[in-house]
Amino acid sequence: MQIEKKEKYTLISSDENSFSDFYSTYLNNLPQLKDEHIIIEISDKINVKKEDFFLFLSTSEEKKENGKSFVIINTKINVNDFPENFNIVPTLIEAEDILEMEAIERELGL
Repeated sequence: MQIEKKEKYTLISSDENSFSDFYSTYLNNLPQLKDEHIIIEISDKINVKKEDFFLFLSTSEEKKENGKSFVIINTKINVNDFPENFNIVPTLIEAEDILEMEAIERELGL
């Protein structure tokens, strides 16, 4: 797993060979990321099932409750299979757009 601190968020990229290895490493690093906006980029080279993405749902909800954003990037998953408030997008640009939109919503108190 690669962790890259950006100006407005932390980008987490998978470089493991399996989703279970990535998720395990992610969980180990999660405590030090609790105050960060997070974008997770899950490589298309990893075999990921729809159920695997649901493992991030509680983190996503917790981030929202604490005024932080959480977005997953993956091009192979069908976003219509997930709740509307669970941010999954195909590109980093779209993920950054979501961060900006959510920041505006927080400023407006929405």
